[in-house]
Amino acid sequence: MSKPIDPKLYSVLERVVTAEGLELVHCEFSGSGKYTALKIYIDKPDGVTHQDCSYISNQLGAILDVEDLIPHQYLLEVSSPGVDRGLYKKNDYVRFAGQNIKLKAQQSINGRKVFRGRLEGIEEEKIKIVDGKETWLIPFESISSANIVIGLDELFRRAKTPVS
Repeated sequence: MSKPIDPKLYSVLERVVTAEGLELVHCEFSGSGKYTALKIYIDKPDGVTHQDCSYISNQLGAILDVEDLIPHQYLLEVSSPGVDRGLYKKNDYVRFAGQNIKLKAQQSINGRKVFRGRLEGIEEEKIKIVDGKETWLIPFESISSANIVIGLDELFRRAKTPVS
C-alpha cells in the first residue's frame, strides 16, 4: 500500500527531475518502518537508461539529505515506469490516447469497477475508453488506478527494435 507524498517533497522531486530534462511520472512511499521505500518513476521521450536512473538517484539522494524533508529512514528507488506504465495525471490520458489500458474505479460504474479497452483521451473531464462493445466515460476523480496494457505482439515488436 502506497502512502501519499507531501506536496513540498513532491515539488523538490519534480524540480530536480525536470531540471535534468526528464519527466517525473509518479512517486510514492511503500512499505513501513525500516522497510519504507521512496519510489520515483522517471521517463523521457526516447526512454530512460540505467545511467539516467543512477544520476537522478544520486542527485535526489544528496538534495534529500540536505533538505531533510523525510523524517524517517527510507530506501530511495529510481526507475522507469516500465511497459505497463501507470497513468496518474490528466495529461497522461491525452498523451497515451490510442493505447490499450486497464482502469480501476473507486466505486462501481454501471455495475463495473474494472475497465479494459482503448483509451480515447479526455471528454468533458472524463476518461474515455472504448472496449469494442461499449464506450465508457469515467470521471477522473473516481479512478483508483490505471495503466497501459501491452499485448504480446507489441512486446515482440519492441524486443526486435535495437536499443541505443
